[in-house]
Amino acid sequence: MASVLRFRKLCYVESAVKCTSVGYESFEIDEKLDEKEEDVLSANNFALEINKKRKQPKRQPKEWRCLDSCCWIIGYLCTTWWLLLFFYHCLPVTLLRVPELPGPGVRLKREGLTALHPVVLVPGIVTGGLELWEGRPCADGLFRKRLWGGGSFTQIFKRPLCLLEHLSLHYETGLDPQGIRVRAVPGLVGADYFAPGYFVWAVLIENLAKIGYEGKNLHMAAYDWRLSFQNTEIRDHALTRLKSKIELMYISNGYKKVVAVPHSMGVIYFLHFLKWVETPPPMGGGGGPGWCAKHIKAVMNIGPAFLGVPKAVSNLFSAEGKDVSYIRAMAPGVFDSEILGLQTFERVMRMARTWDSIVSLLPKGGEVIWGNMDRSPEEGHVCDFSKKSHSKTSLTTNNVNNSDVKRGFLVKDLANYGRIISFGKPASVLHSSKLPTADSKEFSRTSTSENFNNFTCGEAWTEYDEMSRQSIQNVAADKAYTTTTLIDLLRFVAPKMMRRAEAHFSHGIAENLDDPKYNHYKYWSNPLETKLSDAPDMEIYCMYGVGIPTERSYVYKLSPNSRCKSIPYQIDNSVHGEDGSCLKGGVYFADGDESVPVLSAGFMCAKGWRGRTRFNPSGIATYIREYRHKPPTSLMEGRGIESGSHVDIMGNFALIEDIMRVAAGATGDEIGGDQIHSDIIKMSERINLGI
Repeated sequence: MASVLRFRKLCYVESAVKCTSVGYESFEIDEKLDEKEEDVLSANNFALEINKKRKQPKRQPKEWRCLDSCCWIIGYLCTTWWLLLFFYHCLPVTLLRVPELPGPGVRLKREGLTALHPVVLVPGIVTGGLELWEGRPCADGLFRKRLWGGGSFTQIFKRPLCLLEHLSLHYETGLDPQGIRVRAVPGLVGADYFAPGYFVWAVLIENLAKIGYEGKNLHMAAYDWRLSFQNTEIRDHALTRLKSKIELMYISNGYKKVVAVPHSMGVIYFLHFLKWVETPPPMGGGGGPGWCAKHIKAVMNIGPAFLGVPKAVSNLFSAEGKDVSYIRAMAPGVFDSEILGLQTFERVMRMARTWDSIVSLLPKGGEVIWGNMDRSPEEGHVCDFSKKSHSKTSLTTNNVNNSDVKRGFLVKDLANYGRIISFGKPASVLHSSKLPTADSKEFSRTSTSENFNNFTCGEAWTEYDEMSRQSIQNVAADKAYTTTTLIDLLRFVAPKMMRRAEAHFSHGIAENLDDPKYNHYKYWSNPLETKLSDAPDMEIYCMYGVGIPTERSYVYKLSPNSRCKSIPYQIDNSVHGEDGSCLKGGVYFADGDESVPVLSAGFMCAKGWRGRTRFNPSGIATYIREYRHKPPTSLMEGRGIESGSHVDIMGNFALIEDIMRVAAGATGDEIGGDQIHSDIIKMSERINLGI
């Protein structure tokens, strides 16, 4: 019986186990079925999602905004800066070291050259430092700190509008605004460096020091380059202080005459001084007719802007040049952005038009010098600078070498350089008979129409805001302007500026220099409206670079932006000529030093003052010293030692040597006489001044 019971229990357990196993197997089967169903459902859902996405419209690409352009530029600059830092820190020192060449000072000292004549340096526009003596609340903490030059440009980013306000002059007087006093930084430090690492006079000063120059026989004639030349005397007594300094240096250095070395606009500033110093008071300095003959040995003009520069035209007309036009093309709308509130060009124009000094740089001599609608002294000039030879010219007397230049220039299409401003490319190339005339009678403002913008735009920023839209369009209208009609044009678009500035400057040609009217100071900085001093032993040098494309005339267009407080005209950077053409990016180029055309820099020494002329009655000797531009062979060479560029030429070893030799007692003939590589002689022959 017990065995039977055990058997039943075993059967029960076995059956239970079987039932359990069967149940477990059925559970697994159900689970697998559920998983398959879920897979099918997920696949269906996935297919539905794909169909939904296909049915959805594609996203449109975002429009490119001016803010994107601004961010792109900032990113590009930051990336470039980072790469420069990377290479600087990671490359071996031996690769970064620039081969040190003995400067002219070291070499000439070995030859036994020593300081003899005192030297006065005269800086040009923009390169001299300016410091604050009194200002508005926004300039707190900047007393006697530089607002301009010498590495103070951090203030531009910290408080740009405050800086522009303090660098501006009074629009009606051309002097200090109420509550603001900004003055030139005195001494050699005022213009040795424009910014950290960017030299102006520093290299020349260092080389002069090698042969014995120092504070007692080397002086920087600092002045406020924003003012008209006579106003530097009226406000700061700058001309009186320069006269006294030259007299002191003359006496304290053994009665040795002074060698003056002006640069750029400083050249016509010093020309003004030479006339002022001999003119009786109260208008002049009262030095008498023989003052220059007694105190001045030579005037060595570097990058002289004797007859003005076309750059001044574009600066006053639209606050731009080729570089600014290029930047505007790279990032259109950024600088004029209403969103960012920059309006950079309008603010710069508002400031620059208070500086009378810029008006002093407008082209002088009219169509006689710069050409008319169909003719110019540069006729036949060719513009392929890329193949120019850079072989060094030997220093021989009257060395006139044009062959190297001719080999590098290929004629493509002739440029009508006489048309300083043309509206549209056709206006720059068509014969004048096919163009509407720009008659000065058209430039007359009417009070009823010209005040239209005042009512709609509020306070006027520039004088463009006081013009009607119709007048703005009439100025363009497929017209072209020569230097003669250009002055009328500027009187029309900026009458207040021109009325103020033309009380201090003139841009014509004197018919009779004995006319008493030319005794007025407004004519003294124009070499075509004043006589040189009676100083036959004095020498005048025209020293400048050649072989660099230099702005000569412009193709303009109406600005697409017609909003209030905007500049209605801009250089048309979309206009180009053929390959090798003089026309690139809306600018016609000629030979020069990148800022001053050869015509302006060299004409007076080549013809205007050469020999006894009505502009040079005593026959002061003149010399042309041209320096063919040779760029540095690598970035590691910095700005080069053979540069002909307008500012970089201040580090040109050949130019520095010429100055040092003259300062040590040499004459123009002893340093080699004329050294000419350009077409300045041919250009001068085409100009008839009746001298």
